[in-house]
Amino acid sequence: MNRNHPTAPRTIHQKITRAFSLYRIVLILLLVTMFFLPQASAVEDMWTAANRIIKDVYSKIAAISTVLAGLMSAVAVIGAKMSGTQQKADSAWEWLKRVWLAWVIINGIGAFIAYVRPLFDGLATLE
Repeated sequence: MNRNHPTAPRTIHQKITRAFSLYRIVLILLLVTMFFLPQASAVEDMWTAANRIIKDVYSKIAAISTVLAGLMSAVAVIGAKMSGTQQKADSAWEWLKRVWLAWVIINGIGAFIAYVRPLFDGLATLE
């Protein structure tokens, strides 16, 4: 712009055209932003997800503990059958009892937490 020649005032048509162009740019930016933002919709609430995770972890723990209990049972039975003295055989049978008792306790606690505890939700409220 030349300072010697003042600019002519804008006409109303120019002002409307400029405002419409600005409106289109803002609208396009909003639409592009809306398309590229990730959708955050909750499929399940926190407690449903926690129950699902607890059951998943329990099933993995139950599978691992069952495999280990079976392996240790096989070792205890083979140890009992291959032992030379009655004392060693009795010791192997005692280990077998301990293995299965530990398996029952581990899986019992896991089953209680995963399946029985949710049945008691909401019972400790005063109304």
